[in-house]
Amino acid sequence: MSQPPRPPERPRIGPGSLAHLLRALTAASVLLSAVAHLFLWADGMSAVDVVGPAFLVNAVGGIVLAVFVLAWYSPLPLLGSIAFGAGTLAAFVVSTTPGGFFGVHETWSGTPQLLSAAAEIGAIVFAVLALVVERRRST
Repeated sequence: MSQPPRPPERPRIGPGSLAHLLRALTAASVLLSAVAHLFLWADGMSAVDVVGPAFLVNAVGGIVLAVFVLAWYSPLPLLGSIAFGAGTLAAFVVSTTPGGFFGVHETWSGTPQLLSAAAEIGAIVFAVLALVVERRRST
């Protein structure tokens, strides 16, 4: 009696795989941005109308999102990371314009600001790469 043909092996997605590494880098990027916003919120942004509460929401949301990226192997947390990175980076860029963002005028200087911008770019890039790798795995 012969064995039925085996389906071709698919690349792993768990620990040790490229997809897992990209998810870890995505989560680390989101978490770095969240912690930077929490630091800025505690350092005085909490007193600023609209933007202060947004910094706190960003911090808490980023921490939760980072956990989801690692714990839930669905494209949704990766898509959320792209939206998180793009939205947060866009708000920062708008805040550096002459009109500012809800009255806040920011500059491209300061360690938390530059770390956040780099982390948000990282969140976008790593999440897109993770989606591509995982998409290849599923086809």
